Amino acid sequence: MSATVRLTMAQALVRYLAAQQVRDEESGDLLPLFAGVFAIFGHGNVAGLGEALYQQRDRLPTYRAHNEQAMAHAAIAYAKANMRRRMMAVTTSIGPGATNLLTAAALAHVNRLPVLLLPGDIFVSRAPDPVLQQLEDFGDGTVSVNDCFRTVSRYFDRIVRPEQLLTALPRAMHVLTDAALCGPVTLALPQDVQTEAYDWPENFFAERVHAFRSMPPAADDIAAAAQALRDARRPVLVVGGGALYARASAAVRHFAETHGVPVAETQAGKGLLAWQHRLQLGPAGVCGATAANDLLADADVVLAIGTRLQDFTTGSNALYRSARVITLNVNGYDALKGGDVQILADARLGLDALSAELGPWCADGAWRERAEHAAAEWCAIVDGITGRRELPPGTLPYDGEIIGAVQRSHDDSARTDIVVGAAGTLPAELEKLWRTETPGGYHMEYGYSCMGYEIAGGLGVKMAKPDREVIVMLGDGSYLMLNAEIATSVMLGHKLIVVVLDNRGYGCIDRLQQACGGAPFNNMLDDCRLDDRLHGSDGVPTIDFAAHARAMGAEAEHVRSIAELEQALRRARAATRTYLIAIDTDHRRITTEGGCWWDVAVPEVSDRADVREARRKYEAAKQQLGTSPGKTRDGKTRG
Repeated sequence: MSATVRLTMAQALVRYLAAQQVRDEESGDLLPLFAGVFAIFGHGNVAGLGEALYQQRDRLPTYRAHNEQAMAHAAIAYAKANMRRRMMAVTTSIGPGATNLLTAAALAHVNRLPVLLLPGDIFVSRAPDPVLQQLEDFGDGTVSVNDCFRTVSRYFDRIVRPEQLLTALPRAMHVLTDAALCGPVTLALPQDVQTEAYDWPENFFAERVHAFRSMPPAADDIAAAAQALRDARRPVLVVGGGALYARASAAVRHFAETHGVPVAETQAGKGLLAWQHRLQLGPAGVCGATAANDLLADADVVLAIGTRLQDFTTGSNALYRSARVITLNVNGYDALKGGDVQILADARLGLDALSAELGPWCADGAWRERAEHAAAEWCAIVDGITGRRELPPGTLPYDGEIIGAVQRSHDDSARTDIVVGAAGTLPAELEKLWRTETPGGYHMEYGYSCMGYEIAGGLGVKMAKPDREVIVMLGDGSYLMLNAEIATSVMLGHKLIVVVLDNRGYGCIDRLQQACGGAPFNNMLDDCRLDDRLHGSDGVPTIDFAAHARAMGAEAEHVRSIAELEQALRRARAATRTYLIAIDTDHRRITTEGGCWWDVAVPEVSDRADVREARRKYEAAKQQLGTSPGKTRDGKTRG
C-alpha cells in the first residue's frame, strides 16, 4: 500500500502547485511552473487557502495586490511575457472578490493565455446558508456566483470533496500547458471543503516537469498548402500571437527570405520579424500600415500563421477577400477560419515543413520587389511621424509624437525595452509606430482591448522580465479605471515607467462616435454632464495624475512639451522605482497613414442628418466591399 499524508484540501492544492516544474529552454534549468500566487484574502479563502499558502510561502510565493481584476491581469501578462511557458495563480474571497476576476478571465480566454483562478466559494454543507456574500438562486440550490466563470474558462470545476483534486488538478495542468487548449482554468473552492482533511497518496506531490509539446503537421496538409503557394504569384504571410508563443521567429524569417514572401503582423504577432527587415510590411488591418494593407488587398494567397483572424486583422473580412487563405494554427477552431487550406500544427514545425516541401520555389520577383519598396516607404513614413521636430506654439502633441520621444529616449544598449498597452487610441498608434527588434518587445492586449489592463499588465511583464525596461503607455481614461497596482509595483520593487497621455476623456471613442454621425456626447469631459459650480471656469475637472501617483509611492511629474518629456524620460530611466510622466495631448490628431475599413454599424433611423449621411456611406461601403448581408422584408438594405 502506497504511503499517504494527511492534509487539508487547500494544503494539498498548494503543495501540488509548488511541485510543478518546467525546464528553461535556453539554460536547461528547472524552474517552478507557477512563479507565485496573487492573493487578496477575505471571507472564503483566508482561513483555508491562506493558511496553506503561508506554509508553502518559501516554495510558492504569495503576492498581495490591491484589486482582484488587476492582479489577474498581472498574472496573465506574466504568462504572456513568458510565451506561456510559466504562469501564476490567483485567489480571491467569495462574492465580489470572485466576480472581480470575470473580466480578466474573459481577457485570458480571448487571448488564449494561461492563468489559474482559485475563487473562494460558498459552503457545500449548506449548514450556515446563506453565508455572507452568497448569491441565492431561487430555482437551483447548487448555483453560486462562481458559475459565471463557466463561460469564460477553458476548464471549470467546483471542488466539493477534497479527493476531487486528484483528477481536477491534472486536468487543469493539461489545459494550462497545452498549446491548443490554453486559457484560463477556474477551480472554485468552497470554504468548508478547503479546510477538510484527506489522506493523500504521497506520490501525488512528486515533482513533475511539464513538457510543452509541439504538434507536427500532417503531410497531406503541407502538400495542399504548398500547392496553393506554387499556384500563387502574390503571397503574403500574416503572423499572429500563436507564432510568437511557438517561438517561430527564426522560422518566419527563414521562410520569408528563402521564398521571397513578405510578412505582415497582427497586434499579438508584432515583433516576430524585426521592424527593419526588408520584407517586413508592418501591421495588417484596421490599425495597419499602408505597406501591409496595400499588398494584402492585392494578394492572391494569404498564409495566416497563429492568428485568430479577428476583424481588426482582416478589415472585417474585407481586406483580402479575394485571396485564398491558408491557416496554420495549433488550435483547430482557429485553423478553420480561413475556409480554404488548413494546417493543424505548431507554427514553427508547420512553417519548417512547408518550406522544405516548397524547396526552391519563390514568389514572383516583381511582387517581392514591390514588397521591399513598400516596406522601405513605410519605414520612411514612420521616421517622419516619430522624428524630433518643433511643434507650433500652443499646439499639443499627439500620440505618434510621444511614441517617437519614448523610442528616442533609449540608447543602443536599451533596445530591449518592452512597451505595454491595451485600449483607446494607443493600440493603433503603437502598432503602426512602435519599433521592436525583439519578440516580446511589444506587449499589447488587444484581443479583449481591456481598459485598465495596462499598469497591472506592466507589473506582470516586469515580474517576468525584471532586467528589461518596461514602459506602460496609457490614456487618462484607462488610468482612472484601474491604477492601484502602481502601489503594488512600488511595494514589490518592480519599477515601471508609466506614460499617461491625458486627452481629457475617451478620445478614441469620441472620434468613432462622430465618424458614425453622432454628436459629441458623454466621451470627452467637455461633453459630459458636469456640475459647473465644483470646477473651473470651463466646467471640466482638472486631474493631477502625477500627484496621484506620488501618493501611491511612485516618483512622478507632469510635463508640458515633447522636449520636457524627453528630459523626464531620462530621469525615469535613471530612477530605481516606478516613475510616472503625465502629458497633455490632442485627441483630435491621429496618424492618418495606413488603416482600412472597419465594420461599425450605423443606425438605420435617426433624426440627425449627420447620422443619416453616415448610414448612407456605410451602406455604400458594404455594397462596394461585397459584405452587404441582404435585404429586409420591405426591400431595404439590412446593415
